[in-house]
Amino acid sequence: MCKESESESDSNGWNRAQGLALKALLLLGGALLVKRLRKSTTRWDHTHLVTQSLTGEKYSKDQASRDPDNYFNIRMLTCPAAELVDGSNVLYYEQAFWRSPQKPFRQRLLMTKPCPKELKCDVELSTYAIRDMEEYKNFCDRPKDQRPQPEEVIGDIGEHLTTIHLKRCSRGKRCLYEGSTPPEGFPNSWNGATYCTSELAVMKNNEIHTWDRGYDDDGNQVWGQKEGPYEFKPAPTSCFNDTFSPLNFPPPPSMDRRIEGSFVLQE
Repeated sequence: MCKESESESDSNGWNRAQGLALKALLLLGGALLVKRLRKSTTRWDHTHLVTQSLTGEKYSKDQASRDPDNYFNIRMLTCPAAELVDGSNVLYYEQAFWRSPQKPFRQRLLMTKPCPKELKCDVELSTYAIRDMEEYKNFCDRPKDQRPQPEEVIGDIGEHLTTIHLKRCSRGKRCLYEGSTPPEGFPNSWNGATYCTSELAVMKNNEIHTWDRGYDDDGNQVWGQKEGPYEFKPAPTSCFNDTFSPLNFPPPPSMDRRIEGSFVLQE
């Protein structure tokens, strides 16, 4: 029987030590990778993502082109306005016809924050009236020193209108987050309604889909779109070439009732 030389024994021992060290490093690296993959996004991360997605200038032009009988080319403009002491974000939000952005027909303050822990959702999005809407017209288009300042904005948060609880979309969907008001909705008295409901989806391509509807005591829809949500896409690099498109002009007076059926116009 042959006997290993001393040099061969040392070599084998060194190889075994290297193998054990490499295995230990691989196990440690794998454990760190699994830990990183399992690390969940924080509730505030979700809130910031939804807030960023809502922010900016978006239009429903493509939808109006496809279905001009039911949708208008609407400009939706949203920007940061204030931050509360608990970290909640306050955004100014307005909608206007593309050709008359200086005359918004809807103005709101939005508030985004993480959902309460007891609810199975990620982000809470609430809508509030503004105490002095005239002072806020074209808020996002104005220089910051010519806007109401954050402390004024907080003081001008008016009546609570709706709250939507957003959840991450399941795999395979085009959306990132989606949610709605509770089935019973929130009180609303416009055009014969007694309550209203809202749905919102944040899409992967940075679109925002919104669907607001009002119902009477018998459950009949009395305002809002019936065909589906409005689809707002991020503003193109330049809108100048589209200035004279018929989709960009306000509708004639004969279409007033159709507008009222689509939007809650401000008094």
